[in-house]
Amino acid sequence: MQLGAVTYQVLQDWDLETIIRNLEAAGFAAVELRTGHRHGVEPSLDAAQRAEVRARFARSKVRLLSFGSTCEFQSPDPAVRKENVEVGRKWVDLAHDTGAWGVKVRPNGFPNGVPHETVIQNIGASLRELGDYGQAHGVEIWLEVHGRGTQNPPVAEAIMKATKHESVGLCWNSNPTDIVNGSIKPSFDRLRPWIRNCHITELAADFYPWRELFTLLRQSNYDRYTLCEAQASKEPERFLRWYKALWTELNRSCA
Repeated sequence: MQLGAVTYQVLQDWDLETIIRNLEAAGFAAVELRTGHRHGVEPSLDAAQRAEVRARFARSKVRLLSFGSTCEFQSPDPAVRKENVEVGRKWVDLAHDTGAWGVKVRPNGFPNGVPHETVIQNIGASLRELGDYGQAHGVEIWLEVHGRGTQNPPVAEAIMKATKHESVGLCWNSNPTDIVNGSIKPSFDRLRPWIRNCHITELAADFYPWRELFTLLRQSNYDRYTLCEAQASKEPERFLRWYKALWTELNRSCA
């Protein structure tokens, strides 16, 4: 597995050139560009601008891995879900045109007054529809394990079972709700069949069993990316170098 970064929050104020330059210097292999940040790589780009983004990454050592959209499908209103699927299609088009591997979407909690099973089935149906579109364009859809209630691993598992689509997987999000009696193994084992991407946060913090996560990833032959999603730093370039060094030690010791 390799180390990458999400533009939230350390990189959010850098333009695309600065992101690539600083990630290369710190030894990061990939980036997930989240919507709304200064890099400006959004579905509004025209064909020439998309080609320029693709070419810029092709000249670099950094892979444009994915786009972090805010598309979500838990609404009880079919029109709202349909709108989010349509927005998701635009992100898939952008990923296809710029060479990205995936588009991250999310659940954002259970709406009040709606049975959980209904919400799970609604999310699954929307993911299947977006998954079909992504598959036709060579782009995977990654559902972030996210949201009040919906970030619980049994719920994420139920959503994947409701989705049943080979182009739709999960983005492990390193949530405190992963931890069961001090261990994340029960949660990891439950979700491993669908894990396509992995967000990691504050590696120096003791709230999460990072060594266990790295061990489980290695033992399961995970060969994709772990993406730094950490709080903003007053010294972002120095922070990236420090983070890479700590990640390398964790990865080495868990081999």
